[in-house]
Formats: sequence, structure tokens, C-alpha cells
Amino acid sequence: MADLDGELPGVRSVHRALDLLERFDDEHPQWTLAELTAASGLPKTTVLRLVMTLEQRGLVAATGPGRYAIGPGFLRWSRLSSASMEIPPTVRAAMNKLATNTGETANLYIRVGRTRVCLAQVQGTLSVRHTIPLGAALPLWGGAASKVLLSDPPLLSADPSVIDDVAADSPYGVSFAKKLRSEATAAGERGFAITHGERELGASGVSAAVRRPDGRVVAAIGIGGPTTRFNDQRLPAYVNAVRLCAKTVIATGWSGFSAA
Repeated sequence: MADLDGELPGVRSVHRALDLLERFDDEHPQWTLAELTAASGLPKTTVLRLVMTLEQRGLVAATGPGRYAIGPGFLRWSRLSSASMEIPPTVRAAMNKLATNTGETANLYIRVGRTRVCLAQVQGTLSVRHTIPLGAALPLWGGAASKVLLSDPPLLSADPSVIDDVAADSPYGVSFAKKLRSEATAAGERGFAITHGERELGASGVSAAVRRPDGRVVAAIGIGGPTTRFNDQRLPAYVNAVRLCAKTVIATGWSGFSAA
């Protein structure tokens, strides 16, 4: 939760460095110093100092004059993360069944800051599929999985600023927060969410929450595919299959990777 000055708790310089690192994604694998300065809104001298520090630690690497990409220092952490965040076979079996029964691609997402990260995926059996790269960090303002992850009780009550920040990242501006909070609340009450073309035109999704015994949402599991298949005839079966999968995963005792 932000403090009275709008800053997140902790060390400000660390937050700023991590914010710069989060700017690197599939759409922006490289940045110039000028671009990072403009995107972050930080003073040029601050960006330069942070980038130089990150470069010294191998977390960013120069790819040309004034141009940077994610550095080799992350390779070791990536290997450790893959090993420690391995999905249990029972969870993967439930995802396999979901993909087989619906024909659509099954995905498991967790929330990381203001993004949702695809932790596991099972390809659908239909020839036309919608897939997400494993490890991809997608914005939380759009998609069925986002609504489910944002339905986590603390985000709706104890820390409402998170949804405000997520809404500010959307193309719809800060005023979108009220709508997003309403949709997240509805997802929590219904136990699932359905979206059509929110993040990507022509793609739809159905997701349900994986909860701990205390009610915390630790993951969102669901299916995604072409909107033409997510029609009134198929949606009821899709929703039932996704909710059943979520219940199966909960029954395995898997409680995600959040210590909160």
C-alpha cells in the first residue's frame, strides 16, 4: 500500500530500479536511455545512475550506444526460479484434463505486482489456438485471469490502491478504476470471469480462482481461444470445466507461491 506521499513502502531507489527493469518486456526488449527517461518520468540523471548500477550487476547490458536490454545476470535467477516454482504433477494433470475436455489452451497465472505472469500452459487440441509465452508478464487491466486475480480480498479492501494503479496503466485512464473494481468484485462473487477482446481483439477467456483455505487468491486458472468459439452455446460448458479444474487444483492442496 502506498504511503501518504504516494510512495510504496521500502527503499525508494530499489523500487525505482525495479520499475525500470519492469519496462523491459516482449514488446520492448530494448530501451535507450532517453526512452527510459521518458517512460519512467524520472530525471535523466537518476535513470543514468540506476542503469549504470544495474549494468554493473549484470542485470542490464548495453546492446549499442545508449541502448540497453536485460542482462545475463538474470539467467542464474531464471534457472533458480524455474526449479523452485515447478508446478506439481497433480496440478498439471488437472490442466491437461481441462485442455482435453474443452479443446482450448489452459493457462495458470499468478499476480506479480501490476502484472499477471503465465506460470504453466497446456496446449489445446484444436488446430486454431491462442497461446501465451510461458513467463510472459501481461497487464492486469484486461483479461479474465486479471479479474480473478484482482478479486483477492486484500486488493478489494485492505489495499485498494493496487487496482487504482492497474487502471492507470490501461488505455482508459484513472477513471477506469471504478469499472475494474466492479468487475473484480463480480469475479470474486461468481467465482469466475469471462472476457472478450479486452487485451487482444478476437481472443476470449474464462478463468476461475485458485484459493487458499483462508480465501486468498493465489492463482487464476482458465482457458483462452478465438472469440468465435466462446459463444453462447459453448460458454456454459467452458465455465463448468474451468470451475471444476480450479476446484480440483484446490483439492490437491497446492497453495501457490505467495507467502502473504
